[in-house]
Amino acid sequence: MIKLTDKQITEYLYRSYTTVDGLWFMKLEEKYGFDTALDIDDAVWKVLPKIQARILKALVKADSPVEALFECLTTRQALEGFHLKDWKKYGNDGFELSIDRCPFFDIQVKSGRKKVSARVGDTICNTVHSTWAAEFDSKLTFKLLQRMCRGAEFCIFQFRR
Repeated sequence: MIKLTDKQITEYLYRSYTTVDGLWFMKLEEKYGFDTALDIDDAVWKVLPKIQARILKALVKADSPVEALFECLTTRQALEGFHLKDWKKYGNDGFELSIDRCPFFDIQVKSGRKKVSARVGDTICNTVHSTWAAEFDSKLTFKLLQRMCRGAEFCIFQFRR
């Protein structure tokens, strides 16, 4: 057995996770077409964020649901390779995150699928982040104010009551 460092284990698992996400989408697309693959991907992303949010929510100590969401979501994004450029908080009413690196967009560009990235982002980013918001506070809404997959320099995610 190969003795791996924690960093090597983390890299192995991360690359496996991101690869399987794209690979199964492309195989579905080959067999059933893009629209069906995107519908199934969306169904998966309606469930996975709930699991992720609940795992991190159990670990966070925060004074409010909004603060807990901020802490958990920024942790998830760091773990997955997003880069947080900036943020704005609106007290207990919400916050905005500016992201200037999205690993999922990067993978789509690298694999020559930039032309479909906006459609994927329209669907999946909204599903993922709306699901995260709902796990912490049913009154929080999510809006994508701008996105890299639509040509912006960075993404802005807004969570507000």
